[in-house]
Amino acid sequence: MSDYFIYYTSSNIVGVIIFGIMLAHDRLGVDKQEKQLKYDNVLIAFMLYFISDSVWAGVDSGLFPVNKFTVLGTNFFNFFLTSFITYTWIRYVMAVEQVPGRDRIGVRLVLGFPVMIAVLVPVIIYLINPAILIDENMKTTGLFDVFFVSIPYIYLICAIIYALRKALHENDPIEKKKHLYIGFFPLMVVVGGLMQILLMPTLPCFCYGCTVFMLIFFIQSIEDQVSTDPLTKLNNRAQLARYVSQGSNLWIEGRQTYIIMMDINYFKKINDTYGHSEGDKALIILSGALVQAVRSRNMPMFLGRYGGDEFIIIAHPFEEKEIEALKQSIRENVVSRCRKEKKEYTLSVGIGYERLMEKDDSFQKCIQRADEKLYLDKEKCKKEIGGD
Repeated sequence: MSDYFIYYTSSNIVGVIIFGIMLAHDRLGVDKQEKQLKYDNVLIAFMLYFISDSVWAGVDSGLFPVNKFTVLGTNFFNFFLTSFITYTWIRYVMAVEQVPGRDRIGVRLVLGFPVMIAVLVPVIIYLINPAILIDENMKTTGLFDVFFVSIPYIYLICAIIYALRKALHENDPIEKKKHLYIGFFPLMVVVGGLMQILLMPTLPCFCYGCTVFMLIFFIQSIEDQVSTDPLTKLNNRAQLARYVSQGSNLWIEGRQTYIIMMDINYFKKINDTYGHSEGDKALIILSGALVQAVRSRNMPMFLGRYGGDEFIIIAHPFEEKEIEALKQSIRENVVSRCRKEKKEYTLSVGIGYERLMEKDDSFQKCIQRADEKLYLDKEKCKKEIGGD
C-alpha cells in the first residue's frame, strides 16, 4: 500500500509542479488580461485538488489514520475542490467568450450556487445520518460517489454544450478551434474522472488527463498571444503569414478565392479630433462589424488586422456576388454599431477586393491589386460624403 501511495502522490506532485510553472509564467509576465487571471484561478484550483488528493491517497492506503473524520474529510474536500475547479473553468470560458454581465453579483451567485451545495449538503447529510455516506468498512457509499460527480459534471456538461454550439455556428477556423478547445477540456475531465471512479480507482487518471490537456491548452494560449492582435482580438499579421504559408488554406475545391482589403476613411481626422483613444474605439467598432458580417455568411473566411487601420479578409465564395453582399453587410454593420455606441461620427469604410487566380498569380500580387481597388473605393466614398 505504501508503493501505491508513493506512485499516486508522485503523480499529483508532478501535476502541482507543472501547474506551478504555468502559474509562475503568468504571474511574472506583463499580460494581466481578464481571461488570463481567470485561467490562473483554474490552475490554483487544480493545484489545491492535487494536494488534497494526495492526502486522500494517504488515508485510502492506510498510511494515515483511517476513521470517519479522515475518510469523509478528505472525500468532502476533494468533492468541494472538484466543484471549484469546474466553477473556475466556467468563469474562464465566460471571459474568453466575452459573455455580457459575467461579473455581475447575481450571475456569480447563480454560478456559485452548486459549489455552495457541494459544501453544505454532504455536511448536513453527515450530521443527520453518517451511514448514508460511509459504510462500516470506512469506505464511501455509492450514493456519495454519485453525489461526488453530479455537481461538477453539471458545470462540465454546460460548458461542453455551450462550446460545441459556438463552434457549430462559427465560420472562422481560428475561432472554431478556440471553441473546440474550450469544449474538449471538460470532456477530458469527464472521461478521466469516470475512468478513475469506475475502472481504475488506484490510478490517477483524472490527474493525468487534466495535466496533459491543461499543458496543451497552455501552449495553445501562448500561441494565441503571439497570433492575436491585442486591441481588436482578430488575427494579426504574423498569423496571416502562417495562414498563407499553408498553401492549402488559399484553395477550396469548388470555391473561388478573394482577398478583401479594408480601412477607415478619415481615420487620421478621428484621431486628431477626438484623440487616439477614440481612434482605438473606432478600430474596435470596425472589427466588431467585420466579425458580425463574417459570422452571418455561410462561407469559409480568414479575418485579420493587417496593420494600422487596415483589415483583411480571405474569403472563399462560390460566386463574386457573395463578396458584394459581404461588402454591403460590413458597411451596414459599421453604421449600425456607430449608432448603437452613440458616436458623434459615423465611420466610413473603404473596401477593395480582387480574385486570386490559380495560374500566374500569387498572394502578394493579388493583395496589391486589392489595395489598388481599395484606394479607388476610398476616393469614391470621399466624393459621396465630402471632405478632404
